[in-house]
Amino acid sequence: MMHWHAFHSHYIRRLLLLICLFLSACGGSSGGTPSATTTAASSSTPTSPTDGIAGNPPVVNADIKILMMGNSHTVQSQLPARLEAMMRLGHPGKTVSVVVAPASLFLDEHLQHAPTLVLLKEQSWSYVILQAQKYSSSGQFKYSTSEAIALVGLARKSNAIPVLYPEWPRKGIAETSRILEQHIAIANAAPACIAPIGQAWDIALQRQAALPLYSDDGNHADPAGAHLTALVLYATLSGKSPSALPAISPSDISAAVQQQLRLAAEDAVQANSPRKYCPLDKLIF
Repeated sequence: MMHWHAFHSHYIRRLLLLICLFLSACGGSSGGTPSATTTAASSSTPTSPTDGIAGNPPVVNADIKILMMGNSHTVQSQLPARLEAMMRLGHPGKTVSVVVAPASLFLDEHLQHAPTLVLLKEQSWSYVILQAQKYSSSGQFKYSTSEAIALVGLARKSNAIPVLYPEWPRKGIAETSRILEQHIAIANAAPACIAPIGQAWDIALQRQAALPLYSDDGNHADPAGAHLTALVLYATLSGKSPSALPAISPSDISAAVQQQLRLAAEDAVQANSPRKYCPLDKLIF
């Protein structure tokens, strides 16, 4: 269990980053064995104020309540904070809270993880974002999607709109379509919106190959990659144009790069409607 001082300092750091992002914007595995790709390695590092808490999590009070569930691709480079700042900017006058499910796990593991299920089931959510479906990095093996389908169902029971988060391709590997197809199969079995994240990464890199989207491992996102992913999630959740958002300044991403990322996200959601597989879900705001 997380000790109180660790919980408190982690929460304060995250809150300060959110304030900085928001106020600044207002001012201006692989191979021949059947192993799943780690497109995000599991981590025991706490990722949210509720991480490691075995008892009842705090009640989230906000107009727009977003639960993110996944592994390190969900939390790398402050992605939740970036998404929350964008949602605040896009919904003036509304309160927004983005909460990360306890622990960094694949979806099949989250389905068996009691703290995740308590957080999901015991309060209502506006959106539940599901990342970390296992897939074969070699393309030769199949992994169960029944757990992701079950989580979509649980999200709907909490009155949330479920959103599938397919990861971007690993650097230099053409796997965007294969990853997307797996998520389409999930959405066909249990209707869910699909954020075209891999497509946005492909568009951005086709236009400017030197964009620093990847971290050094060629798998995880650097700040620019997390920013692009957050833009696509913002457009998926809000139905609003990511190109209409202002640049965040000062920022760890230049204004010029932010503009490129907004345009790539815009074109990705225009070409690949996030609501294609959840047509009955209405925009919340």
